[in-house]
Amino acid sequence: MNSNTGFLDWLASVWVDYRPVFNVVFVLVGALIIRSILLSSVKRVVLSVTSGVDAKLKPEADDSPLAKARVVQRARTIGSVLSNFITWGITLVAIIMCLAELGVAVGGLIAGAGILGAAIGFGAQSLVRDLISGLLLVFEDQLGVGDAVDVGEVKGIVEAVGLRVTQVRDVEGTLWYVRNGEIQRVGNKSQGWSRILLDVALASATDLAKAQKVIGDTALAVAQNSKHAKSVIGAPEVWGVQTFSGDEVVIRLVQQVEPKAQDELARELREALIAALAKAKISLASNSQSVFVKLGK
Repeated sequence: MNSNTGFLDWLASVWVDYRPVFNVVFVLVGALIIRSILLSSVKRVVLSVTSGVDAKLKPEADDSPLAKARVVQRARTIGSVLSNFITWGITLVAIIMCLAELGVAVGGLIAGAGILGAAIGFGAQSLVRDLISGLLLVFEDQLGVGDAVDVGEVKGIVEAVGLRVTQVRDVEGTLWYVRNGEIQRVGNKSQGWSRILLDVALASATDLAKAQKVIGDTALAVAQNSKHAKSVIGAPEVWGVQTFSGDEVVIRLVQQVEPKAQDELARELREALIAALAKAKISLASNSQSVFVKLGK
């Protein structure tokens, strides 16, 4: 009995003497457990999104690896952001609680940290702006992997979307690193649908009714027989005379398509129109100009 009482007294004295140390250990262990649970939850959500891409995409987009990469990229980026916030938030709270248990006046430290943070934030305004802009780009789905975009001075295909920079490869193959905070506008040519605009310049003496019929019939045949026929949305439309001058008349042809087939179908339309107009003996406009010079004696 005395031995048990002595052990309990010793244990109580140890708890009293080293209570701050035990509390610090409990705080650290609790922080690690909470962090592990939250990170595991974030990973499970990201995994469920990425593994369910096929089921959530529309049937017509099932064969598009770019659309799938876009969904996966957004999910992983958001998961990375949440994981960083969780880690830093729990770490900061755990450090403050540990210092308080050790008898450190955390009020002064918090005030000093606030001043230091304000100074750092003022000096790193561009970095903070890049990070916030990157978050908005991802959450609002303004652009994604595989999109054809115009972000001001750079036009091309998006290869990666990060929190600080977005990577865009232009038509010449140059990979541009665009800071998210510098993106003032985003023109996305890959969301929803695209439209092919073809302006056919013909000689001014052309029979317009005949020319428009040839252009419309040719465009309809290409839309029905092209290897990209499944990407065509609606029938082609001949809008008529776009501009005219003494040397040429420009007729505009439009065709609505899915973004992925815009360039390929436009090339097929151009080739088919050149052949059809030549067969119908309809002359294209000539840019050559004759200059007559009268020479004096």
